Amino acid sequence: MSSPTKQCPNGSPHLRRVKLALACVSIAANTLCAGGIICFPLIAPTLVTQLKLTQPQLTTFYAYSGMAGQYLFAAFAGKAIDYYGPWICSLASAVLFSTVIHRTADSPSISLSAPQVPYARGFLSAVVTASKNFPHYIGLATGTSAALFGLSPTFLSILATRYFSRPDTGLDVTQFLRFLALLSGFVHLVGAFTMHVQPPVEECLSKPFDTDTEDPAELADECTSLLPKTSSAASFDVTPATDEDLRSQSALDMLKDFNFWILAFIVFVILGSCEMVISNIGTIVLSLPSRYFPTTALDGIPSGDLATSTQVRSISIANTVSRFVVGPLADFVSPVPSHPQPSSRGTLRKHFVSRLVFLAFSSSVLVCTCLWTVVGIRSQAALWALSIGAGIAYGCAFTILPSLVSSIWGIHNLGRNYGILIYAPFLGTSVFSYLYAFVAVEHTPADGGVCMGVRCWHATFEVSGVAAALAFVATLWLWKTWRGKV
Repeated sequence: MSSPTKQCPNGSPHLRRVKLALACVSIAANTLCAGGIICFPLIAPTLVTQLKLTQPQLTTFYAYSGMAGQYLFAAFAGKAIDYYGPWICSLASAVLFSTVIHRTADSPSISLSAPQVPYARGFLSAVVTASKNFPHYIGLATGTSAALFGLSPTFLSILATRYFSRPDTGLDVTQFLRFLALLSGFVHLVGAFTMHVQPPVEECLSKPFDTDTEDPAELADECTSLLPKTSSAASFDVTPATDEDLRSQSALDMLKDFNFWILAFIVFVILGSCEMVISNIGTIVLSLPSRYFPTTALDGIPSGDLATSTQVRSISIANTVSRFVVGPLADFVSPVPSHPQPSSRGTLRKHFVSRLVFLAFSSSVLVCTCLWTVVGIRSQAALWALSIGAGIAYGCAFTILPSLVSSIWGIHNLGRNYGILIYAPFLGTSVFSYLYAFVAVEHTPADGGVCMGVRCWHATFEVSGVAAALAFVATLWLWKTWRGKV
C-alpha cells in the first residue's frame, strides 16, 4: 500500500532548479537595467544648457524627482514583496514603465523623473528574491545582484555615448530615456512571471512520499545535495534569535531599537555622500581644467560627455568590483545566522569576524577619499581617485546591508525592514547634495553657468569627510554592541 504522494517543492527538485535558474536570469536582467538614476551625470549638462537650471535647481530635480521616486515607496514595496512575493513589484514596474514610454516625448525632466519608482521597485525585488532564495549564502546572492546593479551605469553609459550622442548636440536625452523605458519595461514584464521565492529544499525531507515508486534514500540524497555543505566539526560563533521571535516583530519594534538609528546614521552618511558624488560628478568634471581629454569632439562624442562618461564608468566599475568581492568574502568570514526554529540547528560554518568590519572599511575608504579630494584633486585627470573611492565605499556598504538587516531583524520581514532603512540614504543624498549645491552657487558667476574651480566643492568634501569619520566611530559602536550576532 502506498502512503500519500510525496510533493517536493514545486513538484520535483529538477523543476525547482529550473525555476530557480529563471529567477536568477531575471534578477540579473533587472539589476543590469536598474541603474538609470546613476546615469544622471550624463543628463545633467543637457538640463543645465537647455533648461538653464542652477545647481540648487539641478539638485532639487535630482533629489526629489529622481531619488524620491527611487526611495519613497521602498518600505511599502518591501512589505508587498514580503506578503505577496517579488513578482508583484516586477509586474507593477512593468505597468509603470508602459506609462513612461508615452511621456518621454514631452520633456527631459518628465522622462528622467518618471522611471525612478519602477527602477527602485525592480531592484528591491531583485535583492529580496536573491536573499530569500539563497538564505545560507545571502552575501554571495545579494553581492552578485548588487554587483550587476553597479555594472548597470557602465552598460547604459556605453549605450548612451555610442548610440544616442551627437557631435553637435550631445546626448539626446529624450530618445535615450525612451529606450531605457522600453528595455526595462520588457525586463520587468518577464520578471513578473519568473521572480518567485522557491520553497526551501529541506521541505522535501518533511513531506510524505510514495513508497511504491520512490526510494527514500535516493530522495534524501537528491534533495540534500542542494543544501549548503557545512562541516560538522565547525562550531557556533553566533547566537541568533529564533525565526518565530523575529517573524512577530512589527516595524515599530524595529524603530524602537536604538541601534537601528545608529545603523541608519551610518547609512545616511556613507550612501548619502556617495550618491552626492554620483549625482554631481558631471558638474565636478566641468569645474576642473582638462589635462587629458581634448577640447574638441573625439570620434563624434563631445569632450565634456566623454570625460563625464569616463568618470561614470569608473564609479560603476569600482562599485561593481567591490560588490563582487565583498558578497562572497562576507559569506566566508561572517556567515549569516539562519535564525533556526526551536528544534532545529542554525549555521554551523565558522564565524571569523563581524560583518560590521565591512561597514567600517567602507566608512574609512570614504574618509580617505574626501581627504584626498580636498588636498589632491586639481584637474580632471585626478578625478579617478574620487570616482573609485566613492564607488568602493558605495558598493561595499550597499552589499552588506541586506545581510545585516536579516541577521538582526530576521529574513521574513526583510523587504519591509530593508525598505525602511534605505530611507536613510534618501535623506543623506538630499542633505549632502544640497550642501554641494549651495557651496557651488556661492562661487558661481553672476551671469550663471557652471561653477569653475576647486572652490565649488572644497567645503562640501571637508564636511563629508568629518561626517564619514563619525560614521566610522558609529560602526565601532555597533561592532561592540552586536558582538555574537552578526
